[in-house]
Amino acid sequence: MELKTDRIYLRSLEESDARKILTTTENQEIRYMTGTKGSFTLEQIQQHIRHSKEDTSRYDFAICLNENSQMIGELSILEIDENSRKAGFRISMSAIELTGKGLGTEATQLVLKFVFEELKLNRLQLEVFSHNNRGIRAYEKLGFKKEGVLRESLYYNGSFSDEIIMSIIQKEYIESTF
Repeated sequence: MELKTDRIYLRSLEESDARKILTTTENQEIRYMTGTKGSFTLEQIQQHIRHSKEDTSRYDFAICLNENSQMIGELSILEIDENSRKAGFRISMSAIELTGKGLGTEATQLVLKFVFEELKLNRLQLEVFSHNNRGIRAYEKLGFKKEGVLRESLYYNGSFSDEIIMSIIQKEYIESTF
């Protein structure tokens, strides 16, 4: 299955992507949107990519522009449970200036197609913080439903944010694509 739209494509995350990911983890606004508190070294990110490639319960992708192959973000389908036909999902764009252009939405659409049509899973779940309004709207637009709230789950920048659990199931995906 080709994971590509008119503007972007997904490819397997490679160890050579570690420097770009490191830069992303140092961006304060991205850190806030994703709730990232820890710091990472290049070696830690490289090691994580190596281990992820060996982990059969996940897929890690770089989000790249078709026009120049520039990596603009990364995403993961993780904790794949084939018995229960479900998985988790996370996505991060490389810079705030890349948000609001629909690129993350396109990447998520590709993931939904892969998860429900190729992997034949029934459920995809994500967690998003309540201060990430743009992300919440994008997920809702794609058919994700709010299932629950972990109240004041994150303390960041001097205030608390809720952690919102959202999911989409296969029949909702099918209904939204036809």
